[in-house]
Amino acid sequence: MKKTVLEIDLKALEHNFTLIASKLKPETKFMAVVKANGYGSDSVAVAKKLISLGVDYFAVAFADEGVRLRESGIKTPILVLLPQVESIKKIIKYKLEPSLYSFYFLEKFISFLHLNSIDSFNCHFKINSGLNRVGFNDGQVKEAIKKIISSGKIKLLSLYSHLAASEDLNERDFTISQINLFKKTTSYIKSKLTYTPMLHMSNTSGILNYPECEFDMVRAGIGIYGYSNMLIKELKAVHSLKSIISQVIEAREGDSIGYNRSFICKEDTKIGVVPLGHADGISREFSKNGQVYIMGKKSNIIGNVCMDVFMVNLKGIDAAEGDEVILFDKQNNAENFALSVGTISYEVLTNLSSRIERKIIN
Repeated sequence: MKKTVLEIDLKALEHNFTLIASKLKPETKFMAVVKANGYGSDSVAVAKKLISLGVDYFAVAFADEGVRLRESGIKTPILVLLPQVESIKKIIKYKLEPSLYSFYFLEKFISFLHLNSIDSFNCHFKINSGLNRVGFNDGQVKEAIKKIISSGKIKLLSLYSHLAASEDLNERDFTISQINLFKKTTSYIKSKLTYTPMLHMSNTSGILNYPECEFDMVRAGIGIYGYSNMLIKELKAVHSLKSIISQVIEAREGDSIGYNRSFICKEDTKIGVVPLGHADGISREFSKNGQVYIMGKKSNIIGNVCMDVFMVNLKGIDAAEGDEVILFDKQNNAENFALSVGTISYEVLTNLSSRIERKIIN
C-alpha cells in the first residue's frame, strides 16, 4: 500500500455483532445504528453485511442517510432518529420510518399526510427520559399522543428513549430513574392505543449493564464497530486508518516546522510528512500530543496539523519515503488515538472525510 486508506474489516464487524447479540434474549430484536456513514466507515457495506447476519432494523440520524441505503437496494426497516420537516417527502417516498420527537415536526408531518391523502404511516415515538436532547418530556406526552391518535394517520411501531450515562456505573441511580420513567410513560401510552408498539431504550453499554432495559429491541452503535468500555478486550476494531510518509525532510537545529512556527527543532531532526490533514478529519488538536506508529514505533506529531498533511518526528526510526504510517488499527485503536488529545473514538471516526479511500476487507 502506497497511499492513504481506511480499511473496514467486515469480519470484525461480524464478530462484534455476534458477540453483542449473544448477550440478548433470543426474541429480542437488534437495531444497528449506521448513521454518519456507519460511524465513518461505509454505511452501505456495513448494512449489507449486517443483513446477512440477521439484523432486524437500522437507525440513521437524517433522511438522506436512509435514502442512500434504500438506493443501494436495502429493504430492511430504517428508523430516522432526527428527521427534518424538509425531508418529509423523501421519508414518504423511500418508506423510511421517522421519529416523532417534537410538536413542530409532529404537526408538520400530520399536515403533510392529510394534504397528500396518505391514510397511515409507520412512525416511532421518542420520549425524553432525562438526556434532554430530543423527545417529548413527561409533561408533553399526553398532548402529543392525543394529536397522534386524533389524526388517524399514524401507527407507532415503537416507543423509545435514550440512556444518558449507561456506561458510567457511578450514575446508576440516574439510569434506573430513566428506566422507571420510561416504563411509566410507555405504560400510559400503550393504555391509549389499540395495538402494542415495541419498546427500546438500550444502547451498547445499556445492553451490557442494564439487562432489565432490554425490552423488545436494542440499539447498538459504537459497539458493533469495536468500542465499549465493558467489552474492550473482546470486541475488534472495524476501522484501521493507514497512510504513508510522502516526504522526508532533514531539518536543522533551530528550524521551525509548519504553520506559526509552532515546533522548533532543538537538534538536527528527520521529519516525515504524512498526507492527511484537518480536511480529512485529523483535527488540529492532534498537533499537541498526537502519536502515530511507524515501523512498530511511536512517532509524535509535530507542528500544527495542516489542511492536507501533518508532520511527524522520525527520531530513532529508520523510515523512508513510502513507508507505512498507522494512525489506528486493531492493536492501537481509535480510542487510544482519541484519548491522546482528550476526545472520544466517536469523534475521531465520524470526522473521517469522504476523500479518504475506504477499502472493504471481507
